[in-house]
Amino acid sequence: MENEDTKKMQEMKTDLDLLLECLKYQMDNSISQKEALVTIHSICQQNSDAGVYFREIGGLIFVKNLAKSSEHSMVKEAALFTLGALAEENVYSQQTLCTSDLFEDLILFLSNDDSNTNLKRMSVYVILVLVSNNRCGQTLVRETGCITVLSELFRTILSKHELNLLDNKVFQNYQLWSSVCSALCACVNNPQNDENQTFCCSLFPYANDWLISCMKPEIIRPLCSFIGLTLANNTYVQKYFVSVGGLEVLSQVLVHLESDSYKTVSNAKLAVVVTKTMDACIADNPTFRVIVSKYHIVSRLLALLSHESLDLEEKFSIILTLGHCTEDCEENQYDLFKNNGLPLMIQALTDSQNEELHKAATFVLHNCRKTTEKLSLNVRGYSFDENEAKQLKDTNAKEKNLEEYWKTAKEILRKIEQLEREENEEEIQRRSYENMPFMNKENILKHLHSGSTGDAKAEEDKNKNQPGPFQSSPSVDVTSKACTTDNRVKTLLKSTHPFSGQKMTLRKVSSSCNQGLHEKTTFDKKNFVYKSSDRVFKYPTHVVRNKKQHSPVTGCISVGKPLNSRNFSKLLRACPYQCDRHKVIVEAEDRYKSELRKSFICNKKILLTPCRRQQLSSKSAIPGKINEHI
Repeated sequence: MENEDTKKMQEMKTDLDLLLECLKYQMDNSISQKEALVTIHSICQQNSDAGVYFREIGGLIFVKNLAKSSEHSMVKEAALFTLGALAEENVYSQQTLCTSDLFEDLILFLSNDDSNTNLKRMSVYVILVLVSNNRCGQTLVRETGCITVLSELFRTILSKHELNLLDNKVFQNYQLWSSVCSALCACVNNPQNDENQTFCCSLFPYANDWLISCMKPEIIRPLCSFIGLTLANNTYVQKYFVSVGGLEVLSQVLVHLESDSYKTVSNAKLAVVVTKTMDACIADNPTFRVIVSKYHIVSRLLALLSHESLDLEEKFSIILTLGHCTEDCEENQYDLFKNNGLPLMIQALTDSQNEELHKAATFVLHNCRKTTEKLSLNVRGYSFDENEAKQLKDTNAKEKNLEEYWKTAKEILRKIEQLEREENEEEIQRRSYENMPFMNKENILKHLHSGSTGDAKAEEDKNKNQPGPFQSSPSVDVTSKACTTDNRVKTLLKSTHPFSGQKMTLRKVSSSCNQGLHEKTTFDKKNFVYKSSDRVFKYPTHVVRNKKQHSPVTGCISVGKPLNSRNFSKLLRACPYQCDRHKVIVEAEDRYKSELRKSFICNKKILLTPCRRQQLSSKSAIPGKINEHI
């Protein structure tokens, strides 16, 4: 295999050597030079190492000089195309070509009236490659004046009054104009360049004229990309765009596209493109959101959101724009309510599993919380003018189910906040428990044990002196002792445990002591009461002993989140003091898992038939084991 790779590499090097010689010695044959350049491009596209080798043998610099010195337009075009492809594939080739000399040569190609449209397109392509992801290229394109030439082409190359793309000449000019838009986008962004953004904002008035006079996808998409990237994260440029009426123009275009979106799917998707551009302008400027409210953009976005043709990413862009529109802007919040925006946001939360979509919808609901409270109070206690009050009353009359929708939304937000609080409390409690000194726990428990045993003995002596028909039953004595000492342990643990600020209960026998006197006391699952909202942490408690029998009565402190199938086993195994009941549960689980492993090894997969499930259940249950210890 290595021999084959080495052979192919050697063949590739030989081909490039011969092609470079052909370029050098066929200076009078433009057709041969063009074919050699096309072949070089093809080889370098198929093998990334070919471009590196071609640069090492001096081919890159030779092609650069050929593009400048050749008298044949077709050779210049092929040479520029090859240079762009090599720079696009390899960053070292890009850095080698990124010089002021090359930018000046490209300016000559673009400014020369004798240059055909295709040669200008190849020149713009090289500029695009040199400035993409390259701050040095962005600086040179500005310092050499190349960006000025690109701006002039943007303004003049295409006539907005005669945009007939079926005409070949018009179509070629459109391709050049589109390439100029792409090059300008690369000049201002990725990485962001504030100086170039400030320079390009002078083109906004021309972009507005294009958007108003020609609402075609071929014009709107390049312009929206250019406007959006020029606006991005630049407050000064955003203010200038609004000052020249750009946001109002985008609003008008969006209204027009949304109105026609039900006719064609392309209009709906194009409206999403305009939405993203608008969002880039208003995201960091709350004052601009009032302009959007004049055109009722929120209602248009809600209507656009209901289109089934849109994918999740496009819906996310719409909801995020709704969030920025409704943030600190009551006019847009009212517009959201009037057009059933709440149910749509709730539907987005419930129907989709996309995390980003959930965050965007939650953002919208959070923005509208204050206004919803005003609506629920029917305008009482708030200083609105008559028009606003009438608008709110009409809203309540038309949207009868609005309060129910909001209750559902508030419930979702409440659950989210509750989950976050519980998770934080659980983490704090877990850390406190882990940091609690072990010896302190031991001392507390020893104190509890000795005190409880002494009290139990005193209680036993007291009971012996009292007449009654139940003195002869040893199980009754054990039960009564457990009930007596259990209350004392609960009181002492509550005062000494570090989590005493939280809700804590001792797991205790649910039936009262008097009820336990009428039947033999056993410890089954009905004898313990759990709080469903607590998470169990077990501490050793007293063990009441006498000379004849042993009672495994254990108090378990419960705090934290509810028990479930995921954390129950982990908590039991992590507990250093397990009562007999919990030991039986752990042992049963171990036997159950062992049987499953055996079944997996024998059958290559787990098959639990009803018969097999009954066997596992009968082996793991052992119902009499607990009673035997009592």
